[in-house]
Amino acid sequence: MSFSAAVITFPGSNCDRDMAVALETVTGHAPLRIWHGDADLPERLDLIALPGGFSYGDYLRSGALAARSPVLKAVSSAAARGVPVLGVCNGFQVLTESGLLPGALMRNESMHFICRDMPLRVENAESSFTNGFVTGQEITIPVAHHDGNFFANEETLDRLEGEGRVAFRYLDSCNGSRRDIAGILNAGGNVLGMMPHPERAVDAAHGGTDGRILFESMLNALAPA
Repeated sequence: MSFSAAVITFPGSNCDRDMAVALETVTGHAPLRIWHGDADLPERLDLIALPGGFSYGDYLRSGALAARSPVLKAVSSAAARGVPVLGVCNGFQVLTESGLLPGALMRNESMHFICRDMPLRVENAESSFTNGFVTGQEITIPVAHHDGNFFANEETLDRLEGEGRVAFRYLDSCNGSRRDIAGILNAGGNVLGMMPHPERAVDAAHGGTDGRILFESMLNALAPA
């Protein structure tokens, strides 16, 4: 099956190659590598991925400067057309700073960088990113962040919960995120932001393959009924 993806690289991205390798490993197709200064994206894409890292050195706020990059206008337009957009770690921060997802990612409650495998629970197994999971399934995905503390006001949190837009939840204390939220979807279900790194859990040699299911889910979503 053909699969066309684009991985965006910002100054300071350091997981863009990891994301590209994971996508090629699972889909069999190498993604396009797009520089953040490019103003245009191909019209036909099955996925746009915003990878982890420290865009612009996390100056001002994590993701705030990257959210003003020229390519984000094209990403926003694609998302509005229904193109799936995945933001991981710093990519999640960029999605909130650009307004594609609600809330904000604050400094970890412990004030320390966290790098470890993290148990998660799948809260929504009906999106194009999660259809290969089962709701309530417990998985393990690594985290590596300093500013992963998801914050939103109670009204926004209630709306995310009520609309089934919480995709993943931490099962262990991680970073102080409200309601232990690890990943959320937009209202259309085609934009996912998550702090854990599924691209680092694709190969058994790296310690686990639970992240592979997320990428396989996107292939499932494209398969003819």
